[in-house]
Amino acid sequence: MSGIGLLNEKPLHASLKQWYARPGDRLEVPVDGFVIDIVRDDLLIEIQTRNFFSLKSKLTKLALSHPVRLVYPIVQEKWIVRLATDSTRGAIRRKSPKRGRVEDLFWELVSIPQLLSNPNFSFEVLMIRGEEVRRYAGKRAWRRRGWVSEGRRLLEVMDQRLFREPADWLRFVPDGLESFTTRDLATGIDTGTELAQKMAYCLREGKMIELIGRRGRANLYRLPKKPRARGRLARGSVD
Repeated sequence: MSGIGLLNEKPLHASLKQWYARPGDRLEVPVDGFVIDIVRDDLLIEIQTRNFFSLKSKLTKLALSHPVRLVYPIVQEKWIVRLATDSTRGAIRRKSPKRGRVEDLFWELVSIPQLLSNPNFSFEVLMIRGEEVRRYAGKRAWRRRGWVSEGRRLLEVMDQRLFREPADWLRFVPDGLESFTTRDLATGIDTGTELAQKMAYCLREGKMIELIGRRGRANLYRLPKKPRARGRLARGSVD
C-alpha cells in the first residue's frame, strides 16, 4: 500500500492531522491499496503540505468511488527560528515579512486541476501561523547562506476555506468580469500575472470558465452561460 507512512511523517503534517481530526475519525486507514490520513464516515481526507503531483494518481483513483477531500495549509504568518551557533548564545526568532493568501493554493493546484470537476472531490485550505526552524550548516551549505531547514511547525490555524462546488471556486473571479484575460484577473485580485495564469488554467481545466478566443496575444475567458430555466422553475416555483 502507498501512503506517507508514519516513519517519514513531518512535524507539520502530523500536527495538522491531529488538529483536523474529530472524535470518531480513524487515522492511517488502508483503503483500496492506499493509506488514508483520516477517514470520517465515508469521507477520505488527505493532508498535503506541498507537491500535489505526488498525490495525483492516488486522488484520481480514489475519487472514482469515494468522496475525497484534500486539505492544504497556507502559511499566512511565518516565524523563523535560527538555532544557536558557536557565535551566538541562544536561538534567534524573527517574523518573516512574507504573508500567504488563499490564492496561493493555485501554485500547487496546477498539478491536479481536472479533479475540480469531479463531484466526489473537495478542497480545504487552512490558513496557518507557522514556524520554521533553521540550523547553521557552515558557509559551504547551499541554501540560505549556510542555514538549512530543520522542519516546519504548526503554531495556530487562523482560518479555514472549503471548496466543494463550482460557485466556491468562481469567487476568485471578481464581479463584473464578463470576459477577461489573465491580466484582467491579476488586476482584479491584486496579484501577479503568473499566479493569475495558473488560476485561469485550473478553472478552465476544471470546467469553471471557458476559453472563447483571444484579445491581442492573450487568451480571453468567460464564465459559462447558465442554462435557461424551464417549466415551473422558470416562474419561480421550487420542486
